[in-house]
Amino acid sequence: MSKPFLKWAGGKSRLIKKLENHFPDEIVRNKKIKKYFEPFIGGGALLIYLLQNYSIEKAYISDTNIDLINTYKVIQNNPTELIECLGKYQNLYDSTQASDRLNLFLKIREEFNNNFDSEKNEKQYLVSRAAQLIFLNKTCFNGLYRLNLRGKFNVPFGKYNSPKIADGKNILALSQLFKNTDIQLAPYQDCLKEIDINSFIYLDPPYKPISKTSNFNNYTKASFGDTQQKILAEFCKLINAKGSKFLLSNSAPDNNFFENLYSDFKLNKIQATRSINSKGNLRGLVDELVIKNYQ
Repeated sequence: MSKPFLKWAGGKSRLIKKLENHFPDEIVRNKKIKKYFEPFIGGGALLIYLLQNYSIEKAYISDTNIDLINTYKVIQNNPTELIECLGKYQNLYDSTQASDRLNLFLKIREEFNNNFDSEKNEKQYLVSRAAQLIFLNKTCFNGLYRLNLRGKFNVPFGKYNSPKIADGKNILALSQLFKNTDIQLAPYQDCLKEIDINSFIYLDPPYKPISKTSNFNNYTKASFGDTQQKILAEFCKLINAKGSKFLLSNSAPDNNFFENLYSDFKLNKIQATRSINSKGNLRGLVDELVIKNYQ
């Protein structure tokens, strides 16, 4: 079975079956989705599961994280070149003394941050960016992806002894899975023009923090605060007006924030495992919300 190519804070690998329990009945019964949309793609755990277990006529994914979307596209179109580049990073890391690996990590992180060019589209550059992103993700602390206000990746070194940086078999399998997937660098609102009554949309936005120590939603340099959560709720009403079905995940704060925002829709709680928190006693099982516009 193929698996996500990145570790991702808030990734859905452990929640897939619980989310599936909240899919529309006809989708689960027939194992078919005509048009699937995931506009906050992140690590893509649910997408990868669906592509392997459901018949999907067309999948559309998007995000505003330019390096994340580039990496999906490189896996889709240039898997061999990416595997070759990742192999070089794997050999470099494995052959570097443990005491020198921090400097190696910082050097590649600096290159990643300083060589960004949103206008550059040469294959060698795009493959190199994708390989650097995967390297940093596999070797940084907890596999976090976090940007500062200047858009610079600033997660510290993870001190891993033998991270699997190059997983060629998985990259090739994912390339085949993504073959007919429409991958776009775009804000979530852009999918509205494509969705219709045959569409199923899964929305996994940056979560509303439930504490000051659980705020890991800086996946792009733009913040996603309460105002953005309210705009997203209005967007969900537009999805509903089109006759499309949506499922949305978010945190479950104690102040009824989402119950008020999504009062027109159905809300349920599921338990998720939180593995990232600066305080050890705040890791473990935690409630999350799933919000949907169908029974």
